[in-house]
Amino acid sequence: MKLSIVDLGTVAPETTEKDALADALETTRHAEQRGFHRIWFAEHHLSRSGASHHPELLIAAAAMVTSEIRLGSGAVLMNHYSPFKVAEMFKQLEAMAPGRIDLGMGRATAGPVLDLALQQNRQNPAQADHQQQVLETLSWLYETFPDAHPFASHPLMATVPEVPQTWLLGSSPNGSNLAAGLGIGYTFAGFINPVGAAAALRHYRENFAPQGFGLESPRAILAVNVAVGDTTADGLHLANSPKGFYSRLSRAGRAAGSVVVPAPDEAAREMTQAEKDQPTTIVDGQWPRFVAGGPDDVRATLEQMIAESGADEVMIQNLIADPAARRHSHGLLAQAFGLTPRSVPRVETVNSVGTAR
Repeated sequence: MKLSIVDLGTVAPETTEKDALADALETTRHAEQRGFHRIWFAEHHLSRSGASHHPELLIAAAAMVTSEIRLGSGAVLMNHYSPFKVAEMFKQLEAMAPGRIDLGMGRATAGPVLDLALQQNRQNPAQADHQQQVLETLSWLYETFPDAHPFASHPLMATVPEVPQTWLLGSSPNGSNLAAGLGIGYTFAGFINPVGAAAALRHYRENFAPQGFGLESPRAILAVNVAVGDTTADGLHLANSPKGFYSRLSRAGRAAGSVVVPAPDEAAREMTQAEKDQPTTIVDGQWPRFVAGGPDDVRATLEQMIAESGADEVMIQNLIADPAARRHSHGLLAQAFGLTPRSVPRVETVNSVGTAR
């Protein structure tokens, strides 16, 4: 089983976004060493909880401090951008790190203010057609525009034959239909919609149809929020951070962008008993929003999710507040699943105050 990570550039309590970006690069190096298959970076704007605002920047930086792990976006929000801009950006990243780049495409609204801020035309903002946005991006990457199309015969980078892997990210059945119909990879956000995850991934696999966009058979990832501790109790304690974060979001309303990830003890003081008691294993056939516990507990839950969904790969979202505990959780999970560590050269990164580490 392949294991991967999606990193939000989580800002630890009492630290800055500069620290979080340095931590994201350290997490990338650690993930490569521990045998993880890929790491993706999120796109969240005006959010104090995460410093990953533009995944392309972290992908480029991570490529400079790694040599084998795949790097990608989880996801580029296509409703805000030109397909040409996205395709050319990821073609250039592929040229910089051949064979290691993933273009994960999604969509999301961040509310009327931010959505307007991201628009170039404020008078007549475009009404993005998600399917058309994704298809046009693929057409640029694979040079499949019809001969009469104005974009035909305009290769992005004629001397770079490599193409990044393409993925559609979603949390509803609509995404599984689109990914299957286009014949590209599909990633389901089980931490957003655990109830619909297994059915959506099975539907994608059953309806997959190759279209010449790099895949002849389906390729599916299940994304899950996971916290692993040395013991069951340790893992459940760490899970207070993601539980507390979503609890804060539910109460924040329009101030959601100012919410930060709490330390486990702080979260425990804030949450209701019902929030604390949210399941972290599969109960009566119902998947949890958060998977947590010791290594054996978590492995058993994830293996059941894999069996029920048919996923080829599990991608770990990790909202543990402390970055060292976050990486320790990754390491315990890698060991539990028997990932093969990589021997990679030490590459110096630069921390938030400009000194090598």
